[in-house]
Amino acid sequence: MKKKVLPMLLPILVVFFFYSPDLFSQKKNFTYDQVFSFRGIRSGTPLPRITVWIDDNHYLESKRDDGRQIVMKVNAANGESSLYLDYEELNKKLPEGFTLQRSEARTEDLNHFIFRKENNLYYFNLTKEVFKQITGSESEEMNVTFSPDAKKIAYTREHDLYFADLTTGKETRLTYDATDRIYNGWASWVYYEEILGRGSRYRAFWWAPDSKKIAYLRFDDNPVPEFTLVSADGIHGEVEVTPYPKPGDPNPGVRLGVVHVETGKTVWMDTNEGEDRYIAWPFWTRNSDQLIYQYMPRDQDEITLFSADPSSGEKREIYTEKQKSWVEFFEDLYFFEDGSGFLLRSDLNGWRNLYYYDMSGKLISRVTDLDWRVTGISRVVEKTKTVFFTGTGGESTENHLFSINLNGKGLKKLTSESGSHRVSVSPGGKYFRDTYSNIDTPAKMVLYSGKGKFIRLLGDSRSEELDEYNLGKAELFTIPTSDGYELPAIWTLPPDFDESKKYPVIFAIYGGPNAQSVRNSSALSLRNHFFAQQGIITISVDHRGSGHLGKSGVELMHRCLGMWETHDYIEAAKWLRGKPFIDTTRIGITGSSYGGYMTLMALTAGADYFTHGQAGSAVTDWKLYDNVYTERYMDTPDQNPEGYEYGSVMTHIDKYKGFVLITHGDMDDNVHMQNIIQLIAKMQELNKDFELMIYPGGRHGWGGPQREHSTRESVQFWFRHFLGKELDE
Repeated sequence: MKKKVLPMLLPILVVFFFYSPDLFSQKKNFTYDQVFSFRGIRSGTPLPRITVWIDDNHYLESKRDDGRQIVMKVNAANGESSLYLDYEELNKKLPEGFTLQRSEARTEDLNHFIFRKENNLYYFNLTKEVFKQITGSESEEMNVTFSPDAKKIAYTREHDLYFADLTTGKETRLTYDATDRIYNGWASWVYYEEILGRGSRYRAFWWAPDSKKIAYLRFDDNPVPEFTLVSADGIHGEVEVTPYPKPGDPNPGVRLGVVHVETGKTVWMDTNEGEDRYIAWPFWTRNSDQLIYQYMPRDQDEITLFSADPSSGEKREIYTEKQKSWVEFFEDLYFFEDGSGFLLRSDLNGWRNLYYYDMSGKLISRVTDLDWRVTGISRVVEKTKTVFFTGTGGESTENHLFSINLNGKGLKKLTSESGSHRVSVSPGGKYFRDTYSNIDTPAKMVLYSGKGKFIRLLGDSRSEELDEYNLGKAELFTIPTSDGYELPAIWTLPPDFDESKKYPVIFAIYGGPNAQSVRNSSALSLRNHFFAQQGIITISVDHRGSGHLGKSGVELMHRCLGMWETHDYIEAAKWLRGKPFIDTTRIGITGSSYGGYMTLMALTAGADYFTHGQAGSAVTDWKLYDNVYTERYMDTPDQNPEGYEYGSVMTHIDKYKGFVLITHGDMDDNVHMQNIIQLIAKMQELNKDFELMIYPGGRHGWGGPQREHSTRESVQFWFRHFLGKELDE
């Protein structure tokens, strides 16, 4: 009898499998550890690690081969490659304890390396196989930077500027007056954060192309009020005092100098010392005979380019731009090798376009005249008088590569696939590498000719592993406002989405001026799909000042930070509330930094529409943030008391009636925890409910175990309030 059971069941099983294949091909949901601890799953196949074009026909690609890290020189036309550098073999030529992979600095051609060991610098010349010690100081050298000819390095030590000759090994000190409040070649905090940018790593010096001169900024923070941070470490705690100018406060003093490395003499440029102004973003002309610097009055509504003589410091004006709202520093000026002039991107006409000026400031040509954003200059090929640039091309959520002649003729779109493209153009414009994705297509890397002709596929990040998982549905669309705007939005719906059901929603936002979040790019956010699998819709929405409408949209935020952003997020929430599948009792919002500020504004000024939120590292009152950023958009508190009043979360806190989790690092030197302390004092006074999590030692963000903890707390918050269960259930 037992022998007959299996033969009798086989036909039944075959029929059952044929008509019920889903039973045997059930797709999986992500686990928390897979998504948030990055364990057990990859969101895509890694793309090639192409580092740099070394000429118009070849590029370098870093890869691993049988466990060895190597660099290959690749022929762009046919993909043929040859070994360029073998790290393991070359490491054998270095003293014990040194490896090329851990170099402090390196040239793009990978022929020169700087190493750090016990705060001393060492130099390795690969072509000559020369290794030598350069410095012997107990103090640390910062921002080690090769000269253009790779024969020297410059750096700062204890806020003074130095250079070393790599041929002789001789170190030369170039400045001598640094203190704990005076810095040479090292940026004051507010310049680092708001003008030079975090990518500068506080570096405020620039080699001339001839490798004989260094331009640098000298800062004096003595006039700047100090802000005190107190660490709870140890028995008695530790105090950290930092110059931090808040709106209306005195700025650091700043001078621009050029030091001639052969003599060690500094020539100070004429920058109108004594005026309350910002000096930044200097550029050298190709022959090193002029230093172009940018001057902006404290009101930040006008910018002037001056050309200064590095030998005398004398200046002459070559370009001035004034706007009714604010201007911004030009970070990608291009100066022509033939000395004919320069190329700049300006949004003076409402959209950022390209202009070609001669060195006297006369307009040679308006290179582009577009009603969409030019987002960057990718390559200028002077031989053919061609500019390769990126721009939205009419779809504000996309980014494409274009070419145009310097005379403004011959505009050509070179990327054809819809979506967001990141490109790298070869030195002579013969080829370009394109890494792109769209909402339906994971990232691909493709090589094209400079005319846009397909050459070959370099990489595809699509992962077959993800086909086994139950992914949500990402959609890109716009949300209409009551006053006629269309707000770009992207959401991820549950994989089994059913309009007859009710779903909670989480807005994920940032919200700052000209800070676009919604793009037609691969929507494969495992976080969003994890929540979708739990039955939660995630959505991102860009307000009218996010940049999609050019400067005319962004400048609506002038003197009223917090107003239009909150208005548009409320409009989006209203639109969602009109959908039958939205649970109007569970509409959440989350963000950090400016996004934390917007979360708190949504839960207070927009309390009738948003029910839950998580606010990380949030500004709560613009009087408490730094002056450069705040005054750019808001002017000073004396000039704009109404704007500061409306833009403060405290103004609206009486309306708060939802649930919020507030997180902050107690050593945040960017958005001080003072913001949150003043907010929760007001909330306690009004007897409001809230959750608070402080991260000891945390700056404007945190890592390690604290990051793991904050991530888990964040997910747990939504599980408890939106799903009525614990994360581990």
